[in-house]
Amino acid sequence: MPKRSKSSRKTVALTVSQTAGPPPGQPLIKPAKARKPLLADRLRSTRIYDKLLDLYPDAACALHYHSPFELLVATILSAQCTDERVNKVTPELFRKFPTIASLASADIAEIEKTIHSTGFYRNKAKSIKGVAQLILKKHAGRVPQTMDELLELPGVARKTANVVLGNAFGKCEGVVVDTHINRLSGRLGFTRHTDPVKIERDLMREFPPERWTMLAHLLIFHGRRVCVARRPRCGTCALWNDCPQLGVVNPAPMSDDETT
Repeated sequence: MPKRSKSSRKTVALTVSQTAGPPPGQPLIKPAKARKPLLADRLRSTRIYDKLLDLYPDAACALHYHSPFELLVATILSAQCTDERVNKVTPELFRKFPTIASLASADIAEIEKTIHSTGFYRNKAKSIKGVAQLILKKHAGRVPQTMDELLELPGVARKTANVVLGNAFGKCEGVVVDTHINRLSGRLGFTRHTDPVKIERDLMREFPPERWTMLAHLLIFHGRRVCVARRPRCGTCALWNDCPQLGVVNPAPMSDDETT
């Protein structure tokens, strides 16, 4: 999956900075009395989704893959690791082990060596080999296409299952919740929770099923480029009018050449 170029990122930043943020002279942090309560508001949710889609029309899964199994493995590797690092590791991993059968019979030490830089490599290697073995044994060498079957695989939780179902099979059975989505869901007032399962449940109530997969991509893109963790760029955010800024204490304007 091709990555967006720096020039493309800069174009998005310019678009946001020219059309968003508070009116001149208004502080970046809204007064407490102006902040909206955490209540379902489908009209507001629709506006937020549409604005994000206008900003990031090419939002997509950042992990590189050529098959559902490669995406499954890449998503397992992405735990506590950046997508960029995973994308550097998986080409060598799949060169050494090009099939599910070759990974199922691989020396666990060789898998660990290949994925070492992704962190937690021993647990990840064990999960990857276990996944390959169970897919061969129980699913005739094909990645299962239901949530229940995916959750039976070692090292696979709802986040991984949602990534695979939504991106490899086009099935919207839930919403991916990573660190970016966790953060933005709270700031935007979609949830009061910090537990990923409860956040996912709130997002599923707030948005129609056909939008669940793209919603995750859009929130991740916005979380990486504007609504960053330490100093969100509220001064140039296209969601300013609809965002209650819950939990935001130290916003910063975004310059055109900043990256996250």
